[in-house]
Amino acid sequence: MSVETVSLCVVARNEEDFLPNLLNDFLQQSYPKEKTEIVLVDSMSTDDTRKVMENFVQKYQSEYIAVRVEENPKQILAFGWNKAIISATGDVVIRVDAHAHIPVDFVEKNMNLHQSGEKITGGVRPCISANNSQWGDVLLEVENSLFGSSFNVSRRGTQRQYVKTMFHAAYRRELFDEVGLFNEKLARTEDNEMNYRMRMAGYKICFDPDIISYQYARNTLRRMIRQKYSNGYWIALTLGVCPGCISVYHLVPAAFVLAIFGTTLLSLFGFHLLTALMWGAYGIFAILGTVLSIAKGKGNAFSILMPFLFLLLHVSYGVGTLVGLLKMPSFAKKVRQEQ
Repeated sequence: MSVETVSLCVVARNEEDFLPNLLNDFLQQSYPKEKTEIVLVDSMSTDDTRKVMENFVQKYQSEYIAVRVEENPKQILAFGWNKAIISATGDVVIRVDAHAHIPVDFVEKNMNLHQSGEKITGGVRPCISANNSQWGDVLLEVENSLFGSSFNVSRRGTQRQYVKTMFHAAYRRELFDEVGLFNEKLARTEDNEMNYRMRMAGYKICFDPDIISYQYARNTLRRMIRQKYSNGYWIALTLGVCPGCISVYHLVPAAFVLAIFGTTLLSLFGFHLLTALMWGAYGIFAILGTVLSIAKGKGNAFSILMPFLFLLLHVSYGVGTLVGLLKMPSFAKKVRQEQ
């Protein structure tokens, strides 16, 4: 079987701090450069991101099939990914976030699975910290913990299996010709919707834990809260456009926020049992998550704050979902009218 070509695609906006490291990861890949092309999409950056991309083209384009820079004037991720896919010529298209780090064998392991007949592949994607501080380490532990980040197989799976969605996925190029491009109406959940359409078209998404990529976690609490709120908000909007894209666990934080309001209201009328049960159960899981982190040797002086950090992130996500649910009917109607 001949060695197939691959297109590594990145969409970035104001990523001058992270993009150079990712491009260095590309240079270190064990998969042959002469079978690789790189497509970089700049989303109207106001820092030196575009310069970083152009410098990479000038230095290394002769080593690859091609290295090209595209522009994303809409500054929407889905539009940027579509520009990359249209530009890509490889047999396989790999989507890599600008906030990522990939080991030297990341491309090779994906391509080996494709050579074996798989159409969509990927693996586990834990988070790593961008700064070496105790506070950053605690934020990272909250993000990576089971209680903080959910049961998503793509975060913690240990065996090869077929899954519903995937981070940093590698797709056969021809699948986009059949299924279509990313939905540009979705700002945060475009990958969920795309993977859903591909599954509905009969394609399987192969998860292999031997394939590893990393995502840099937000390094401040404010950024993490904003990210969780936005994620929850777009989960709700997507529910009105593609209900099958959303799993029940996506809605758990919203249910938790409603439970807070409901049990608080009941307490005002003298019914305290449900409030005690809810907060007691939540406290047990939050403390357990903290203890497990410390037991793994990843605790420090800030670890005592982990139960409160869990609460802040869960409430932020849940509030975002509830706000999104209120806006979902009008959003879904607008999307249908524009189709």
